[in-house]
Amino acid sequence: MKIWIKDNRKKLTEYLFYLALTIELVLMLVEKSELTFSYESYVFRVTFLLTLGAVVVMEHDWREWLVIAVILAVSAYSYIHSGRNDLLRLSLLLMACRDIDLRKAMKYCFFVSVTGFAVIALLSVFGILGDVYLIGDFGRQVVDEKRYVFGFGHPNTLFGSVYAALLMWIWLYGEKAGWIGYTLAVAISGVATVVTRSRTGGIICILTIFLAVISRLFNKLQGHTWPYVLGTIAGPITSVTLSVLAAYLAGVAYIDERSSPKFWELEAKIGYRMSNIYYSAEDRGAVLYRWKLFAGHGADSYFDMGWVRLFYWYGVIPAVLIILAVFAVIIASRKLCDIWAMIIIISVSIYTIVEATFVTRYLGRDFFLLIGGVYLGYFFRTILFGIDSKEGKTNVGQA
Repeated sequence: MKIWIKDNRKKLTEYLFYLALTIELVLMLVEKSELTFSYESYVFRVTFLLTLGAVVVMEHDWREWLVIAVILAVSAYSYIHSGRNDLLRLSLLLMACRDIDLRKAMKYCFFVSVTGFAVIALLSVFGILGDVYLIGDFGRQVVDEKRYVFGFGHPNTLFGSVYAALLMWIWLYGEKAGWIGYTLAVAISGVATVVTRSRTGGIICILTIFLAVISRLFNKLQGHTWPYVLGTIAGPITSVTLSVLAAYLAGVAYIDERSSPKFWELEAKIGYRMSNIYYSAEDRGAVLYRWKLFAGHGADSYFDMGWVRLFYWYGVIPAVLIILAVFAVIIASRKLCDIWAMIIIISVSIYTIVEATFVTRYLGRDFFLLIGGVYLGYFFRTILFGIDSKEGKTNVGQA
């Protein structure tokens, strides 16, 4: 048995990984639709076991095993302390990605997701499942606002799905796409923005496509360091800083009851999201004053502002480790000249300031975990430990 596993490691790992990924994608599609499914926690345990099996079967250096042990220990402690198994599942999925053919996996994720999104929309249009549009008060001081959902339950869910598809398309085809492809990308993003009235998301889509076009026209940019440095500052560093500031201001305004007219002007412009930080968390634990090193039981409220939710749901230590992992992915992206991964990091970082689409227990939403897992594997094995001394030995940088 041991000999068979050793000889078939790659095939077995790939089989376990794709089975887990498929289940996560299907769960994501079910969650986005109007279908109800009450056995998610049991299915999550199945994907956990599948990715755990993939990681165990894979060959690792002793230093890798040490890193794996530390990460799993932190994730397990978070699970025991908070009751949320998200970090355990996320960590194992990232580890199971290490040796996959990244381009193949991204294509699979893209086509399964887009096909699923199309089915959800068509079912609503034909009156089979879900509403085509909703009319109501969406917290934007408009009593009877009409926003289209096409079976996705909420306009922001619909827009987030189009946005995720756009990012996957950019990574897969942005480098070779012509003006027709980019014109379609602009048109689809524009239509999604208009029908869902997701103004902030529309602006981020424009920024993302602009960065992609610049990278397409000036492809030598990916070989320079400064775009990655600027992207790191403009993306994760600025986004996290602004989110921490928002959590601080929420505490000052709503706990200390100290505020200024400028604060309320800012609140109005961002849809009173800072007030949601305070009011949506039952224990008021989302404001900066009440963040914990590891989140405890009960820290499971939902609200916008994804970076703040990350700190609230999991605690400061897990959130900081996730941010450090993002920096490691950026370093690997620079080493592999993958500016398209950098564009995704910038875009998702900014989007996550105001939305929490990608801070979720449904890992199928987070397609960029595939990039993250492969690039983190490259970071540790090639850059940090020097296990794979030749670039190209792993299936990375195939954008």
